Amino acid sequence: MNPVRDFWRQWAETLRRYRLHHITAAFLEAAAPLTAIGAQMIYFSSGLFSNQQLNSLARLLEDDVETRRFAEYLKGSLGT
Repeated sequence: MNPVRDFWRQWAETLRRYRLHHITAAFLEAAAPLTAIGAQMIYFSSGLFSNQQLNSLARLLEDDVETRRFAEYLKGSLGT
């Protein structure tokens, strides 16, 4: 099992509940060159907020392929 994908369902449900899934998917696709910076910011803040979900989010943002797959997952194009 992929530890990064373990949280996808929970994240997607939360984003859908607040109707943010489409805008989040669009942002992840458009901001692809900046996601590595976002990941580094999360790692930097992990000294203050150590959390398995934050670490998984940082790993997701570091991996361009996984970021695109999560965006597709949010749009409903992929299953788990």
